Amino acid sequence: MGYQQGLSGLAGASSALDVIGNNIANANTVGFKGATAQFADMYANSVATATNNQIGIGTTMSSVQQNFSQGTITTTDSALDVAINGNGFFQMSNNGALTYSRDGTFQRNASGYLVNAQGLNLMGYAANANGVINTATTVPLQAPTTNLAPSATSTISAQLNLNSQDTVPTGGVAAFSATNASTYNYSTSIQTYDSLGGAQQVNMYFLKTGPAAGATGPGTWEVFAGAAGQTPTDAGPITFDSSGNITSPSPATLSFTMPNTANTPTTPTVTLDLTGTTQYGGQDGVNNLSQNGYASGTLTNYTIGTDGKITGNYSNGQTSVLGQIVLANFNNPNGLVNLGGNQYAETADSGVPQISAPGSTNHGTLQGSALENSNVDLTSQLVDLITAQRNYQANAQTIKTQQAVDQTIVNL
Repeated sequence: MGYQQGLSGLAGASSALDVIGNNIANANTVGFKGATAQFADMYANSVATATNNQIGIGTTMSSVQQNFSQGTITTTDSALDVAINGNGFFQMSNNGALTYSRDGTFQRNASGYLVNAQGLNLMGYAANANGVINTATTVPLQAPTTNLAPSATSTISAQLNLNSQDTVPTGGVAAFSATNASTYNYSTSIQTYDSLGGAQQVNMYFLKTGPAAGATGPGTWEVFAGAAGQTPTDAGPITFDSSGNITSPSPATLSFTMPNTANTPTTPTVTLDLTGTTQYGGQDGVNNLSQNGYASGTLTNYTIGTDGKITGNYSNGQTSVLGQIVLANFNNPNGLVNLGGNQYAETADSGVPQISAPGSTNHGTLQGSALENSNVDLTSQLVDLITAQRNYQANAQTIKTQQAVDQTIVNL
C-alpha cells in the first residue's frame, strides 16, 4: 500500500520543514544552535518474512540533532555582554532550578544580580572583599555598585639620588628644622591616605651627616618624615658604599609614625622603602615615588576577562574582582532538552554538568562586551528548504499515484 509510505513521507518532510523553518526563524537569535532532522526507515514487524522479501512501510523521524558548532562572535557596547568561545554553557538559576545557555546577554537587576532577559540568575563563583574567589560552590553573581572602601597608606616607596657632593649642614642632626631649608640637603613630598580615605601629605627630609668636606669614608644621611604641619619623625640613618649603593639598613627600609587625627584614632606606622636609592655625584632628585593607599572610589565600569572574572573599575584608579562566571560542559550536549528561551536542561542522556572556570580543561574561554551569533547558515538552510519542499511534493505524488491505481481497480 503506497498510502502508508506516502503519509509517513509527508509527515517526515513536514517535520524537516518545521526544523528548517525554526533554524531560519532563529538566524538572528543570540547563542542559537541550529538543528537537523534525522530519519530512519520502517519495516513491517514480521518474523516469518524472509529478509530478501521485506518491503519498507515508510520513514520516521529518529531524532533532531543540535549543531553545537561555534557561532561567530560580534563585539557590543555593553560591558555585561559575554560570548563563549569554545565548549560550555552558562549556568542559570530560576529560583534554584538550574538551566544552561549559550546566550550571554546579561544585565543588572534592581538587586544588583546579573540576570538574562527572562530574569534568570547567572551563576558563578563569589569573591570576598579582597577579591579572593571561592570555588567551593556556585552562587548567583552580583555586580554591586557600592563605593570601594579606602585603604590607609602603609608603605611609601622612594627611589632617589642623593648628591654625594652635598656638604654636611652646620650643626648636623641636632640642628634639623623642617622650617629651615639650610638644616637639610633635600626634601620631597607625597600624598598619602588615612583609614577613611582622607588625603594627608607626607614630607620627607634628607640630611647629609658624613663624610665632612675633605674627609673620606662611606656616605651617611639622616632621614626625617612626617605629615605636613606636624613635627617630622627621625626615621633613622642610611649608609652608602663607595659605589653609591645603600648598604645599611638592609633591607633598605625605615619607618615613621603618623600623628593621631579624627580620621586615624590610632597612630599608624608607615614603612619608607628606599630600595634603589643611590648616592651619585649628581643633583638630588626623585626617580620614582609611590604609595599603596587610596581614597574611596565609585564604580565606573566593569570588565570580564577570558577566565570569567568580573572586575570592577573605580574612579580612584583601583580595581576589584567581584566574582567569576563559570561554564558547564556535558559529555553529550545533544542529550540536553531544549526548554526554549535559549535554555537547556540536563537529562540522563546528557550526563551531569562539569562545572569549571573558563579556560580550564575542555572548557572554552569568555569574551566580554561580545555576543555569540546564531550558527545557522542561511544559504545552506534555504537549499535544505527547497530539498524538503521537493520531498513533500514527491511523497504527495506517491499518494496521488496510489489513488489512480485504486480508481483503476474500482473501474474494472
